[in-house]
Amino acid sequence: MIKNLLAPTTLQFLRSMNPEAKSEMERMEILADPGFGKHFTDHMVDICWSARGSWHRPRVQPYGPISLDPAAAVLHYGQEIFEGMKAYRHEDGSIWTFRPEKNAERMQRSARRMALPELPTEYFIDSLKEIIKADGAWVPSEPDTSLYIRPFMFAKESFLGVRPAEKVNYYVIASPAGPYFAGGGVVPISIWLSTTYSRAGKGGTGAAKTGGNYASSLVAQAEAYDNGCDQVLFLDSEENKYLEELGGMNIVLVYKDGTLVTPHSDSILEGITRDSILELAEDRGLKVERRRVTIDEWREGVASGDIVEAFACGTAAVVTPIALVKSADFEIGSADAPAGPLTLSLREELTDIQYGRREDVHGWMTRLDA
Repeated sequence: MIKNLLAPTTLQFLRSMNPEAKSEMERMEILADPGFGKHFTDHMVDICWSARGSWHRPRVQPYGPISLDPAAAVLHYGQEIFEGMKAYRHEDGSIWTFRPEKNAERMQRSARRMALPELPTEYFIDSLKEIIKADGAWVPSEPDTSLYIRPFMFAKESFLGVRPAEKVNYYVIASPAGPYFAGGGVVPISIWLSTTYSRAGKGGTGAAKTGGNYASSLVAQAEAYDNGCDQVLFLDSEENKYLEELGGMNIVLVYKDGTLVTPHSDSILEGITRDSILELAEDRGLKVERRRVTIDEWREGVASGDIVEAFACGTAAVVTPIALVKSADFEIGSADAPAGPLTLSLREELTDIQYGRREDVHGWMTRLDA
């Protein structure tokens, strides 16, 4: 485990503004149709870490290529983690983000697992405020739009020995994002059940948000596309029968008595969106269970009518209804099944909080432009 040296309580960011920043007209053209992850703002945040000097040299600088030595440890051993979150523009023009301290805590857990230094929560939130201070004009204001923020950290030390790197960099970049569902509305998806590949194993890195987990899912995701599905669902690697998660989202099943059940294991990434949705359900008096769930329980529950809804949840799409599960041997549900009422209601409640349309009774929102 990487131990951090005593660091200052606040960071003083050096700011170097981009002389080639997009004009207002160029920016507005992009914001009119941003897509997802296609365009990037004018600046990025960069904080260095070393085993001898802890966190130092925080700065805001022009967005651009990162220089790496060919022997940089991340290129050889994959020592890397990241987060994903959004900034929302409220009706009064202010800019907010959702539960950033939870992203900071998850990044710290990921860092511990990947033998990287833990960035203090205050530094994490400061870095978000700095990117907004530089690029707040990039936060769109149209319905269901946001600025997607990507903090990430990787081993930058040039060294081919197999040990934790002693030089690391943390960055924040941002990308304007349009509505996840093209044309508006919420579209139920179909998912492919992978029986050939596993996302993660016991004792592995499944609970860390690290790039290798996503790289290992890509061949299975391609298999899903080949079978006409939008996403891939993974089972556990030991018995190949317990639900884990999708390639980048958590799963929730809704039973006819209103109980919400989500798979639990040490190899599932803890979803901030999922946990928030489940807390909103508990606020309504609904029962929530976090436990192991077999694919047979899902299949038999839908067939008997005990399971009436299913949805995936994550930062990008928030909540996505699942209409159909396909495998080589069977199907669960129907491709034309409509989104369930509880799924849609919980999604609306959460997005209303995020966009400032509903009271934030839990204190989940943090203002970034103040």
